[in-house]
Amino acid sequence: MKLLEGKKGIIFGALDDKSIAWKVAESCVAHGAKITLTNAPVALRFGTINELGEKLNAEIIPADATNLEDLENLLTKSMEILGGKVDFILHSIGMSVNVRKKREYTNIKYEWMQKTFDISAISFHKLMQTTLKLDAINDWGSVLALTYIAAQRTFPDYNEMAESKALLESFARSFGYHFGDQKKVRVNTISQSPTMTTAGSGVKGFDEFFGYADRMSPLGNATAEACADYCVTMFSDLTRYVTMQNLYHDGGFSMMGMSEKVLKG
Repeated sequence: MKLLEGKKGIIFGALDDKSIAWKVAESCVAHGAKITLTNAPVALRFGTINELGEKLNAEIIPADATNLEDLENLLTKSMEILGGKVDFILHSIGMSVNVRKKREYTNIKYEWMQKTFDISAISFHKLMQTTLKLDAINDWGSVLALTYIAAQRTFPDYNEMAESKALLESFARSFGYHFGDQKKVRVNTISQSPTMTTAGSGVKGFDEFFGYADRMSPLGNATAEACADYCVTMFSDLTRYVTMQNLYHDGGFSMMGMSEKVLKG
């Protein structure tokens, strides 16, 4: 069964074959979709997205997701390339200079924090606002953003990315109302397990936490490939009435208090 047969979409954030966005792009095309790929110009220089574009016969359009002109160009060119409005969009964007520079949460640089918010969260609002303005997505389309449970729980080394994810999820609810009311477009976030991506592995203590989450979750950590399958389901017509939700895709971690595996070490 090809759940996305005849559908068109835009995938943000594929950097290399460890990226969740990379797996989502592969799965969408396997399910019959035509897509364009995009990432920030600087990311395109050190990633391997060109390989993915060739493999999937997908054009790559550079775009800074914080820049409205870049977003307008991306959406306009995508419609030209794909032959009409898109049906789905994946926002898989997140970056913290404070995390990269290993600044402690109690000693962060605020100008870096503002940049984190703009890249990791406000870009989601900019993307949706531009999409609505250009009427670039079909009725009953689907917009997804990837998030993390640090929006609800405290993870000391996740730094201000936690607030970024909380803001991202709030934008999904607030813009989801307007998008649904005006265009029947649904907007959701997927709260994924810790995943061995290039970005995730840069967080302090990630390897230890990955193992902890895996032991805490009755089903274990959800893989990037499994997340891609979930995204395909959310892009498909099978989930037309799911909107404004934060959907946990974490093997049950979000519902756990303690597990025997953790207690036994």
